[in-house]
Amino acid sequence: MTKLKPGDKAPNFTSKDEQGNTISLTDYIGRKLVVFFYPKASTPTCTVEACNLRDHYSDLKSKGYEILGVSADTEKRQSNFKNKFSFPYPLLADTDKTVISAFDVWGPKKFMGRTFDGIHRVTFVIDENGIIEKVIDKVKAKHHADQVLE
Repeated sequence: MTKLKPGDKAPNFTSKDEQGNTISLTDYIGRKLVVFFYPKASTPTCTVEACNLRDHYSDLKSKGYEILGVSADTEKRQSNFKNKFSFPYPLLADTDKTVISAFDVWGPKKFMGRTFDGIHRVTFVIDENGIIEKVIDKVKAKHHADQVLE
């Protein structure tokens, strides 16, 4: 699980979104940013989590937050996910796991009695100066926006 904690400088990153646009942490300096990592696009819990942020997007924007979703899915899979559910925020296609590794959210997981490596469902709330304000490592998919705002 991530070693990053509130007060740490967020790792700088550059990656492609679902449309092939290059996005970097520096693009968000001066704005608050929510970076949420999820295991796989279009799976049940990931969909609930991303839709919760979509449904509360105006609340988050009114508090000054921008949102970025990140998984190791391809641009095409991310694009299909975004289009199917009308997400108003970019989804990074971190196929080489550069951003995932920088935020230290890749590692051993347990599911149905087996252990394997994968992406941990973790959200980082980053302030206008690139400092981590909050790390949500027990994401509640149905109440994700509330966790960000509390």
